[in-house]
Amino acid sequence: MAKTKELDAKGYPKFGIRDKIAYAAGDLGCNMSFSLKGTVQTFWLVFMMMETGLLSILLLIVQIWDAVNDPIIGTIIDNDKRKYKLGKFRTYVLVGAIGLLVGGAAVFLPFPNADVVTKAILFVLGYIVWDAFYTIANVPYGSMLSVITEDVGERAQLSTWRSIGSMIGNILPMVILPMLIWQKVTYTPGDISFLDKIEIPKESAHLFTPENLFAGLKEGDKVLNPLTGKQIEVLIGNRVFWAALIMGIIGFLSFMLMIKLTTVRVDENTIKTNEPTEKFNIVTSFGKFMKNRPAVGATIAAMGMFLGMNAATTANTIMFATYFNMASLSGVVQMIGFLPMFFFMPFITKIVKKMGKKEASVIGTLVSILGGVIMLIFPLIPVVDNNVIPALVVYLIGLVVYGVGMGVYTCVSWAMMGDAIDYNEWKFGTREEGTVYSLHSFFRKLAQGVGPSLVLLIMGALGYVSAYGTVGQTAAVAHNMCWLVAGLYMFSAIVQFIGLAVVYNLDKKTVEVMNAELQARHALVEGVAVEEVEVGETEGENLVEEGVADTNDEE
Repeated sequence: MAKTKELDAKGYPKFGIRDKIAYAAGDLGCNMSFSLKGTVQTFWLVFMMMETGLLSILLLIVQIWDAVNDPIIGTIIDNDKRKYKLGKFRTYVLVGAIGLLVGGAAVFLPFPNADVVTKAILFVLGYIVWDAFYTIANVPYGSMLSVITEDVGERAQLSTWRSIGSMIGNILPMVILPMLIWQKVTYTPGDISFLDKIEIPKESAHLFTPENLFAGLKEGDKVLNPLTGKQIEVLIGNRVFWAALIMGIIGFLSFMLMIKLTTVRVDENTIKTNEPTEKFNIVTSFGKFMKNRPAVGATIAAMGMFLGMNAATTANTIMFATYFNMASLSGVVQMIGFLPMFFFMPFITKIVKKMGKKEASVIGTLVSILGGVIMLIFPLIPVVDNNVIPALVVYLIGLVVYGVGMGVYTCVSWAMMGDAIDYNEWKFGTREEGTVYSLHSFFRKLAQGVGPSLVLLIMGALGYVSAYGTVGQTAAVAHNMCWLVAGLYMFSAIVQFIGLAVVYNLDKKTVEVMNAELQARHALVEGVAVEEVEVGETEGENLVEEGVADTNDEE
């Protein structure tokens, strides 16, 4: 006999594990696409060999699109009043999921021999299409949390399961993708196809002749780079395209699981993807934002985090390909380094209750600075007989220490912004959620876009020539990438420290005073409101008795 489903008071199936798994699957689907962003710069720099300055400019252009398309698509969804069989949000998620089947692969079309103008067009159009479909899926997906349940506790559970889906969706590509798209070159008699994937500096061309590269080698032996003495490792660009396509299929199936298992219990037309705000005046809003010291401090810290972590992604991959000679394992190393961030999740409530959000986060930034110091040591370790393992071990230790320091702030960053909004109400009498969140989000996205663009320019200044791929770079350039990566992480930690320790001024004691005073104000306002309601009810009763209230009913 089939088990009867338990129903809630409204006749819907009761909230449970089915809803949680469904919502987690949705963010796994989103991150099957989003996690490709870290590969975009590497693909266009190494395989498509786009010049660093041009790629830097194009990245800024598409990041501007990334910043403006969220509210545009959110407004379109909000204003759509049509009736859909799946409901509005799930229908838009389905459209986005279908687009992402090929959208993620659109920015990885492998035409390395195309002219510069064609490459630029392919990059911009591919990115715009991809990002548009991602937003069409992601914006309504985020709003789904509010229509699955009205219960605050159940929404918190959905948020936790979303984090689980996000974590799985990020870690899998981070670890597996580099193993698939990077290939170490071994000697196969008669096969020199790998030379077609690289462009050699003219002054070094005589070193890369088959006679010189294969001298004395037997089948299966490592083919060494005459410039660095390390085994040649090349990026297989065609595989990036197919890998992105496969990830699109996995993401699509994850979205379908979410759509199939999700129960909508709340009227979708009551939920807005864009919260209504007053007419936005950039000058006035920016002025108000700059007066909110905690908001400015938290934003500086967030920008520091993204400037370091996002900006370091491309330089880190190039470093692993040219210096450590293990680009295929770069994802594994990064995962090991950042796993400590997740260690704090089960304990964050106790840590914050005992120490305070600011205090715990500042200690974390000091630990991250220590991690940055350790990273600055690894480029100093001499490489003897091409043995880079000692330097790699020191780098990994620094990365783990850095990740431990980042753990607390990662968990409480949005809660600190919530305190900043309370601070605005406490000091100035208005909450200004829309202004604070929109400008905070704007500066976060600015850091995500500007950081990688600046790093590409710095890489060019340090001698990296994109036309030579990873194979034609000199040993000096490879070593420069080590200093760049270490410097970016140190810079990131210092900026976070300044934002949290120097600018952000809501320590534990101040937050307690602020919350107590705000609660007292709210209680006073609510008391007045209750009194007005009671008076209004009495007046209404008198009007009914006098036969006057009927005209109000007609209105």
